[in-house]
Amino acid sequence: MTDPSERPLIKPGGAVDPDVLRALAEDEGADDPDGFDPDSKRKVAFEISRDHGQRLDKYLRQRLTHMSRTQIQSLIEREMTRVNGRPPKASTKLRPGDVVEVVVPPPPPKDIQPDPIPLDVIFEDEHLIVLNKQADLIVHPARAHNRGTMLNALVWHLQNQSSVGGALSGVGEGEARPGVVHRLDRDTTGVIVFAKSDEAHWKLARQFELRTTDKRYLALVAGEVEPLADVIDLPLGPSPSTIKGHREKYVVRHDEQGKPSVTIYRVIERFDGFSLVEVELKTGRTHQIRVHFSHLGYPLVGDDMYAGPLLTGEGAGLPPTHPDARKRQEQQCLHAARLSFVHPITNEPMTFAAPLRGDMRRLVGILRKNRPGAGPTRVAGAELDPHDVAPPDSAP
Repeated sequence: MTDPSERPLIKPGGAVDPDVLRALAEDEGADDPDGFDPDSKRKVAFEISRDHGQRLDKYLRQRLTHMSRTQIQSLIEREMTRVNGRPPKASTKLRPGDVVEVVVPPPPPKDIQPDPIPLDVIFEDEHLIVLNKQADLIVHPARAHNRGTMLNALVWHLQNQSSVGGALSGVGEGEARPGVVHRLDRDTTGVIVFAKSDEAHWKLARQFELRTTDKRYLALVAGEVEPLADVIDLPLGPSPSTIKGHREKYVVRHDEQGKPSVTIYRVIERFDGFSLVEVELKTGRTHQIRVHFSHLGYPLVGDDMYAGPLLTGEGAGLPPTHPDARKRQEQQCLHAARLSFVHPITNEPMTFAAPLRGDMRRLVGILRKNRPGAGPTRVAGAELDPHDVAPPDSAP
């Protein structure tokens, strides 16, 4: 069989061959840094021959078929592309004679390797598995993170620990995302569901697409939120900044890059200087909760990307002499507390809840005990009980 690195990078028809990319990436030993490297073996060039007036991101989606449009837009934001030798925007319109150059990131590996990472399993049958995700864990392989993800942990669980057995669905396998129906940010904890059969995957994905699922989050934010309940209807899009550290951020945008984004919130408990908020998403944009609350001046505690404060035990109200006073938080305080959907095979309505865990549980307990403020609220439409998700005995 021909060595993939010896085959042309561009297949007949104009699409990039992901197998060749993998081989070239291994040969280069590259970790996919930001920026355009004109000498990279993974650089490809396309010359526009016809005038379709097409946007750059849409054009590249046809050429980089192993990447989603969102991933391609990120590629452009990271300045991995050039049009006629200059950094373009995703919205750049292409004309005949334009030369598009791209340093294409290596696709994730075909096979997900098992990693013995502990998982908190809420429910499992032969069709799906529901977990209470821990913090500091990426859902699936991406860019330089090919090991240590939830998928690696799930493969280990299904091979070695599951009483039901089975494997992850084959849907998304080509993008190293088998079984992934939806995602949570790396530091977001809480309820997440994966599919174990193709039929379950398609039917679950359809529920998320049609927004017939009910997702309720808990956010601990800085400040005493006013009003106690409201609808945040602000469009979100990628940050226009090219400064390192800002390219991964999202912002409120009232231009063509801003996508409709709607968040409903209800304050369920108030502390001195902080609020515990129940959040209901009507759209599912990247970093939606984090950006919306930061924009309103109530950033999530621990979310330093969006100006959220990092608390020590003392900052949350513990006396300086307490043994946990200097303990610093290591995660953002956002938790997927509840998820409801219809079982994709049995059609049974199902609701799964996950209590707070980690830093967020600890900090809510400290605030409740040492900076109680106004305490629990009674807001119409709120469905989460603060004492169910964070029991009163959770403070050190």
